[in-house]
Order: sequence, then C-alpha cells, then structure tokens
Amino acid sequence: MVDLRISPLDALHRSLGAKMVPFGGWDMPLHYRGGTLDEHRACRGGAVVFDVSHLGTVRVSGAGAFDALQATLTNDLNKIAPGRCQYTHLLDDDDGSVADDIIVWWRDDECFDVMPNASNTDRVRAAFGGGEDVTSTRAVLAVQGPTAREQLAGVMPEAAAVGRFRVATFDFDGTECLAAGTGYTGEDGVELAVPADRAADAWEAITSRGIEPAGLGARDTLRLEAGLPLHGHELGAGITPLNARLEWVVSWTKGDFRGRGALEAQKAKGVTPLLHGLVVEGRRPPREDQTVTLDGAAVGHISSGNFSPVLECGIALAFLTRELEPGTEVTIDIRGTAVPAEVVTPPFVTKA
Repeated sequence: MVDLRISPLDALHRSLGAKMVPFGGWDMPLHYRGGTLDEHRACRGGAVVFDVSHLGTVRVSGAGAFDALQATLTNDLNKIAPGRCQYTHLLDDDDGSVADDIIVWWRDDECFDVMPNASNTDRVRAAFGGGEDVTSTRAVLAVQGPTAREQLAGVMPEAAAVGRFRVATFDFDGTECLAAGTGYTGEDGVELAVPADRAADAWEAITSRGIEPAGLGARDTLRLEAGLPLHGHELGAGITPLNARLEWVVSWTKGDFRGRGALEAQKAKGVTPLLHGLVVEGRRPPREDQTVTLDGAAVGHISSGNFSPVLECGIALAFLTRELEPGTEVTIDIRGTAVPAEVVTPPFVTKA
C-alpha cells in the first residue's frame, strides 16, 4: 500500500463526515453528508468551498525564471504580466502529448507559482530543471459560485476583489495569503493559497458566511458541465492540445518550447481524433471508454461522462475519429444498450 498524502484540512473534513477517497496520491473528500448532487447545485446556485490542496505548487523564481517557463510551456507569458494568471500545457517532447495542464500564477517580476495536477509535481519540476516544491507549506481553497465573491467579501474582502485570472496577496487576520481569480467549475470565484497552519481558520471563516463545503465529486460534475478537460481523460498520454481542441493554449509565435516539433508534425499531417461533446437522451450516464457509433460503425470512445444535475440527462466528452457537426445523431454503447446521443459543442451549461 502506498501512503497517501493528506491535506492540512484532513481532520476538519473527517469531523464534517466527509467520504474520503484516494485521488492523485492524496486522501481527499469526495463529498460531505449532503452528497455530490446537493453540492453541485449549491455551487451553481450560490457558493461552495473546495479543498484543492492536492494541486501542486512549484515556485520558480530568480533572474532565469521567465525564460525557463517560456522554453518549457506552450503558452506565451508575454501575453500577460506580473499579477496575472495563465493556463498552459507541459508537453511530452517525443510526441507532443500533454504531460500536464497547468495554471501559472505570475506573482511578481521574478517569481511564478506553477500549479500542476495532483500527481505531476515531480514531473513538472524535472521539466524546469528545478523549482521549489512548496505544496506542503499551504492549503488551497477554491471558493466558487455566482455569489462566491459577495459572500467571501464579508471575511476576506481583498481576496474577493481579485479579478478573473489575476493574482494578488491579501491579509487574512494578520497572515499573508495569495488569491487568484481562477477555478474549475465554470462559475466565478477565487482560489486561495493559505499557509498550512492557518488553513482551518480560513475554512471556518469562509463557511461562516454560508459558503458550503463541497468535495471532488461535485468538482468533477461541474467541470464536465463546463466542458473543461481533466488530465488523464481529455489530456494525457497520446493526447495533444490539438486533439483536445486547445490550440489556443499553444503559441506558435514565441519561439521554441518543449514538444513543439512533434506538435507541428501532427498539425501538418492532420489531427485525429478530435474531442466532441455528446448529450444523451435520458438520464443514463455514459462512462469512460464506452464506444460511440455512427450508422453502426465505431467512431470513437467516451473520455468523461456523467449525469448532468442541471440538464438532468447524461453528458459526455468523447474522442471521435471523424469531425461530426453539432446535431449529428450517434449512439453510445452503455452496458450493452445502444443509447441515442447528439453531438454538441461544449460547454454543456453556459452562464449568463
């Protein structure tokens, strides 16, 4: 058995009755007593807080930090500036597949907090040839939902005011913390990096404003409704940004970066398969690896699927070997039953 890492909030989660599950080498809350559907709806209708401390933080700093990130990651930091955030990819140098998708918090001129997925911190550090792993020094709390900023402002007004894809320090009861206008739900909100020894205090302050705890189950259904990719499903081994329709993450004008040659070769050859959205007739949730067919012939497979609490039907992301127009009727083999579905363009749920 591999020992699981635990969040600074582990004891608090257990006291709240959280169902704990392994995720990316961590023991994390899947849901609390209310369940995933209630937590999902609370986020869409109000505000929730997630513990996402399993995300890594690699601090890259010093005079060479900017150049190190530029030469390694796909996006172009020249598009942003200190005090801003950027979504980007780390590619495999051999085939251009996505080794990780990352948010970069550009803290100041020579300091970047690079946020990899749960199990990829060491891989990201190796790609940069260094960087300081500060994951264990902090907790990361994601406050998300249409009323998230309004409710958070009662206890952390500076954090609540941080703009979308911006990053800034704020004071929480005498402790310096970091807030970024980022998230993974399709809703507005902020993510807060709080020193580990103040994490429980921050959580209690946040929930005192009526912001409800939510677990990784709701985080996954929310990101799926928003059409957002999950590493290991829509991104990963054998999947490039072009397969996932994320070419906007790739800067072809900034010069060389890791995996560029392989990506250029794929683009010249023609990209297949491509990611599509599917909406199922009825409530049966499609699941990963189920086969998608068109006119009786297999055309691809599901990469992520679930029940949509908002649409009240099954939805899925799928890699298909043919480009299919929205409105095309296909079928999904759900446990031996051919279930009709319609091709759509994600997101499945859009916000005003």
